[in-house]
Amino acid sequence: MRKICIVGGCGHVGIPLGLAFASKNFNVHLLDINKTAVDAINAGKLPFVEDGAQEILSKHIGKNLFATDDENIIKSQDVIVFVTGTPVDEHLTPKIKDVLNVIKRYRPLLNKNQLIVLRSTIFPGTTEVIDDMLASENGEKPMLSFCPERIVQGKGIEEIFTLPQLVSATTKEAYKAASELFLNIAPKIVCLEPKEAEIAKLMTNSWRYLEFAIANQFYMMIESEGLDFYKIYNAMKQDYPRAQKFPKPGLAAGPCLFKDTMQLSVFNKNNFTLGQSGMQVNEGLADFLVERLEQKTGLLKGKTIALLGMTFKPNNDDVREALSFRVKKRLEFKMANVLTCDPYLKDMTPLDEALKKADGIILGMPHDAYKNVQPQVPFVDCWDFWR
Repeated sequence: MRKICIVGGCGHVGIPLGLAFASKNFNVHLLDINKTAVDAINAGKLPFVEDGAQEILSKHIGKNLFATDDENIIKSQDVIVFVTGTPVDEHLTPKIKDVLNVIKRYRPLLNKNQLIVLRSTIFPGTTEVIDDMLASENGEKPMLSFCPERIVQGKGIEEIFTLPQLVSATTKEAYKAASELFLNIAPKIVCLEPKEAEIAKLMTNSWRYLEFAIANQFYMMIESEGLDFYKIYNAMKQDYPRAQKFPKPGLAAGPCLFKDTMQLSVFNKNNFTLGQSGMQVNEGLADFLVERLEQKTGLLKGKTIALLGMTFKPNNDDVREALSFRVKKRLEFKMANVLTCDPYLKDMTPLDEALKKADGIILGMPHDAYKNVQPQVPFVDCWDFWR
């Protein structure tokens, strides 16, 4: 199976996977309805920041790597990878139909000789539902597997080649095919049943979200008492092995951690007290940062506040679910004039201008570009970036 089509392939999950397989001499088509992204890839340009991606793209595009919006390419492929994940709605309920509708759309193009790989996070039990959907009137259907990605955005290619790959499938034939496929790019295969793999992916992101929540809760607790959190934090970790993995506080955002924690809660009949509490803590940190700045500057009404860093992680251009935008809204509610800065985004206030005009500063994301900033006005830095 050397011909692969990735449906939704020009996004943050599809591009690293497609480049990884292309680098191993698979023939890869990135299928996407986003014509702008398709054209960019075919022109050898990445639509977002991804370490190590440009070199592979430049080497393989137009040779064994292609981007397209022609869905008929699916018919001639050996492997079809779907990277559509399960989002949550405004009530924090998983929207399973979004995934099912994508499968329904492309079902007429699939055949029994193909391996179907579900790649993005899905609600537990979805693989089984899709398996039933794939069955034709005579009972024939493609092989189906769920092999979730567990990469960090921006470091996807590196982690694809170094992290074990979870593999689940609905038949022995599909297990074998999926395992053989991913052994071309992953150092190790870990086999699970489909629902086990679905839950494992949710638990992975929920665990990380809760780690941040503990750090953020401690930070708000200690700073509220007028104490120096990082003085205590550094003392706690110094030469103490059991505290070395304790994360720093910070705005915990992005497209997965919050969403998957809420999915795990719904899976457990909305009985996930730790996850729900973690959501309140992590989301509440944005409000806390504004309150801390107001304590330092007085009423924010009419003041100019520089908000530095609008992405959801450092040194990246991804703004999906970034909590700096919640900070911005809270500052605006306080009637402040907000100057947003970010070296990775367009239409932002230049850093020098923002620092010159600012009556106060909040560090939303610790980009390396801000290392030499020396605030001359009251500021809030939950990252301990400017100590």
